[in-house]
Amino acid sequence: MTFPELETANQHDLKEAANSDNAVSQNLSAEKESADVTNPDNDLPDEAEMYLFDHVEEFRLRIFYALIAIVFGFIGCFVDVKPIVRLLEVPAQGVKFLQLAPGEYFFVSLKVAAYSGLLAASPVVLYQIIRFVLPGLTRRERRFLGPIVFGSSFLFAAGIIFAYVALVPAALNFFINYGAEVVEQLWSIDRYFEFVLLLLFSTGLAFQIPVIQLLLGLLGVVSGKQMLSGWRYVVLGAAVLGAVLTPSTDPLTQSLLGGAVVGLYFGGTGLVLLLGR
Repeated sequence: MTFPELETANQHDLKEAANSDNAVSQNLSAEKESADVTNPDNDLPDEAEMYLFDHVEEFRLRIFYALIAIVFGFIGCFVDVKPIVRLLEVPAQGVKFLQLAPGEYFFVSLKVAAYSGLLAASPVVLYQIIRFVLPGLTRRERRFLGPIVFGSSFLFAAGIIFAYVALVPAALNFFINYGAEVVEQLWSIDRYFEFVLLLLFSTGLAFQIPVIQLLLGLLGVVSGKQMLSGWRYVVLGAAVLGAVLTPSTDPLTQSLLGGAVVGLYFGGTGLVLLLGR
């Protein structure tokens, strides 16, 4: 075999080897993509194509159902609002409430019925939100949906109960005892219920901190170790949050809420670490 023929044969062999390597790499990529596609955790159950107009219609329908539930909840609470008013007056024992303007109690009743109706309709509202986002979630994401929704609802209720049992009595006792020997305790019913309702619902929202931490951990945005390393900023933020969310200015109420926020944060961090995130 002459030298030109030998060189041509070597080039042909190299070309065949390169083509073989490319074919192997393409097969591996195809197998990987096939594995990703066939992974049931990445599937969208009941997957169906929806156009933009269909999404808008679905969104409007869910909002309509949620509003209907809120309206019925408001009407039901307004019809029987007096027991709710008496229940919220319990922490202010020994205090007389005054109606300082015509119709003040009527508007207070509307406010109490609105908050109570929203709380009573919250399961329906939450259900409508879940029904709207559910088609876009994979099987893996749906596994976390139930625990997150249950945990969020439980913590919100726990926050309201904590505020009613601990925060509201602590704040009211501070103000009552502070001026007990100087002034007679005659309070505006509108100002009182504005104070109580704001404290109840702001505490319920503050108790959502572990849920937010869990979402951030599952999404890989922040790890448990990173959450734990920033505890100094959390303590400072809890103090600021306690001062902002509590309508009163007494240090006891702010300390109680700030301490609860710190405890919830460390509880959420422990949960994220427990999940290995």
